[in-house]
Amino acid sequence: MSRLPGKACLITAAASGIGRAGCELFAREGARVVAVDCDAARLHYVVAGIRATGGEARGVVADLLDPAACQRAAQEAASLLGGIDVVWNHAGMSSTRTLDALDLDDYGRCMDLNVRSAMVVTAAALPYLRRQGGGSVVLTASVAGLIGLPESPAYNAAKAAVLGLMRSLAIRHARDGIRVNAVCPGPIDTPMLQGYLGTSEGDEGKARLRRALAPVPMRRLGRPEEVAHAALWLASGDASYVTGVALPVDGGYVAG
Repeated sequence: MSRLPGKACLITAAASGIGRAGCELFAREGARVVAVDCDAARLHYVVAGIRATGGEARGVVADLLDPAACQRAAQEAASLLGGIDVVWNHAGMSSTRTLDALDLDDYGRCMDLNVRSAMVVTAAALPYLRRQGGGSVVLTASVAGLIGLPESPAYNAAKAAVLGLMRSLAIRHARDGIRVNAVCPGPIDTPMLQGYLGTSEGDEGKARLRRALAPVPMRRLGRPEEVAHAALWLASGDASYVTGVALPVDGGYVAG
């Protein structure tokens, strides 16, 4: 039995990694998916792959650093789907600059993509969610929103802000029948993590990976589909009494 039968789902940052896994999984679970990303070529590939396996998906190209593009993406998704039942705000970026090397432009982009895009997309989707009688909003935070990571203060601040936003929206919109939750991935094998770690080849790359895995009791990287399954549960009726939750998907990282 499918877990999102006929549900109209909007997923951002959908062209690779966790977002792509989410689009593919949600479609397999019966959802009608609008995938949003700034990379038109990769987005086309993801959408075509879902359709080839019998799923329903459409792509919307949008640069979510632009607030107007965030609004248009939600409105276009609602138009394509005839409404919105689920929003997964997955768009985000990392930052590895310490305060000693503070770059305000880098900080601004990190905050805008991680936090502002989620705010604007959700705000634009709210009328459609209310019209459906409620729905689910999932935000992608991080273990960095739950604990301190000394090498990335801007990313820490952004993901903590995502969790603050999630809790505020969960309280405010509970009476609308709109549940709002967050997934908090640990180290996941995605292009973003590989960019953060640098090359995985040679002794230096292996040492970097060992350091990344040291706080993880399960001693491995997570897989994108493992985060997607957690988001699927939060989005589905199986989590009908769950709102305001920050769900770690981290191999035990924050338990240590």
